[in-house]
Amino acid sequence: MSLTATKPKLTLRLCEPRGFCAGVDRAIQIVVLALKKYGAPVYVRHEIVHNKYVVDGLRDIGAVFVKELDQIPDDGQPVVFSAHGVPKSVPAAAADREMLYLDATCPLVSKVHKQAMLHVKRGRHVILIGHRGHPEVVGTMGQLQPGTVSLIETVEDVAAFEPEDPDALGFVTQTTLSLDDTADIVAALQAKFPAMTAPSSESICYATTNRQEAVKASAPGTDLFLIVGAPNSSNSRRLVEVAERAGSKRGVLVQGPQEMPFEALTGDNPVVGMSAGASAPEILVDAIIASLRERFDVVIDLVQTAEENENFPVMRSLRDIPLTKADMAFVNGGAE
Repeated sequence: MSLTATKPKLTLRLCEPRGFCAGVDRAIQIVVLALKKYGAPVYVRHEIVHNKYVVDGLRDIGAVFVKELDQIPDDGQPVVFSAHGVPKSVPAAAADREMLYLDATCPLVSKVHKQAMLHVKRGRHVILIGHRGHPEVVGTMGQLQPGTVSLIETVEDVAAFEPEDPDALGFVTQTTLSLDDTADIVAALQAKFPAMTAPSSESICYATTNRQEAVKASAPGTDLFLIVGAPNSSNSRRLVEVAERAGSKRGVLVQGPQEMPFEALTGDNPVVGMSAGASAPEILVDAIIASLRERFDVVIDLVQTAEENENFPVMRSLRDIPLTKADMAFVNGGAE
């Protein structure tokens, strides 16, 4: 009898799309290309994306992560701003010090910034739907003058919100929110403030939407749903919530195979779903699948709900820097 035959069976519903989005891919490329062009160190304000594996990998090749610009010496080396976006005060401070800075803000986050500023330009008070303290929310609020924007996190916040002019409101959202939660908040706002203006296009990004839809399609009937991602990744945490709401018995956020809850995989042919947040590299997905194969006879059922072909180019100053095959594997999350 073969070893495989002695293993219990397990069905793995693997979501597609999953993992890196175009904005994350672009941000990592910017750091790698800056290191190739300027040499180490390249400073990065905050985590370039919310994933320890990615941050540690970039640190190993010369990136230095700092919380604020005052931690960076005047050595002429560049600083990269993270994919989540930064308040206007940050590039202004960098310019005052004559620092070379590279803005890796996701273009879809930049789009939200522009939508918020357009609301203000047209005389509206901005409602930002998002999570307090998240870097993206801090960056978006930092595009606007104090007093021109209010943060709404829950339907309960809507009930308590009393603006000066209820007929002059416009809203935008954090790009990584749960579609369902956001819909509930927007509906409550529209019921209370029927004159409120929506953004010109959807704020929640395509990658967040696609990953949530794939999880919704995969979750019903699963005994366990694994989301590969970091604890500080908003879009990853939302995927856990989406999985449980869509019918999984249990959703779990894991950073790698070392955090796998194998004790939950009991019974005859357990069904496991798996996806990865937009900042989680594919190499971690592969490692978890390998750890499952060590213990189970795994049958993979690919659940694909969309195709993604988006590509966000880096800034012109870095476009002529060649990337090797190894560089591209790193940028693509370890996938050759």
